[in-house]
Amino acid sequence: MGDTNQPAPRAGQTAEIALFPLNAVLYPGGPLPLRIFEPRYVDMVRNCTREDASFGVVLILAGSEAGGAAQRTAPVGTSARIVDFYALPDGLLGIYCLGGRKFRLLRRWSEDNGLNRAEVLWLPDEPQLELPAQYQHLGRLMRKILPELGELYEPVEKRVEDAAWVGYRLAEILPVSLSDKQEWLELDDPIERLAILSPMIRRDVE
Repeated sequence: MGDTNQPAPRAGQTAEIALFPLNAVLYPGGPLPLRIFEPRYVDMVRNCTREDASFGVVLILAGSEAGGAAQRTAPVGTSARIVDFYALPDGLLGIYCLGGRKFRLLRRWSEDNGLNRAEVLWLPDEPQLELPAQYQHLGRLMRKILPELGELYEPVEKRVEDAAWVGYRLAEILPVSLSDKQEWLELDDPIERLAILSPMIRRDVE
């Protein structure tokens, strides 16, 4: 699939979108491969591809991904745009998505088929700031390790001089709790995020 033809959502606007609660945190610009097997999500993928629309990803705080609706989710999530879909070896549908814009949940409900939908408020994009001198080693680290992560990161745009981009990529690959990843997603200052992440990276692994 190519780039969406729909205009990008603007900060401060509200919208109604399909919602996919997951045991995962999606960051803007980040990759999200999914294995789709529930009819409600097959329908969601079909609708998104037909309408060239995104869906929302939010972290599950209580409940499960499969079966019934998640009981409780995080208040902030990220839109996901489907950029490819394919048949998996087991015959199920696989999709590859990229993170878009952050949003805040205003209200959530379930349709008759069990699909979650939500009214969301689009949050501002983080400012594009050049990576400060004290964090240049993090940019070098991302330049080095992303190619080593294989096909998952091949479609991801590389912006190793952008503070927000470097922080997002570090946050998504660090082996930490989902609650930490969610906390970092909800930050709106890329330099503050880097200040938290930097002490976790050994300088000798650049």
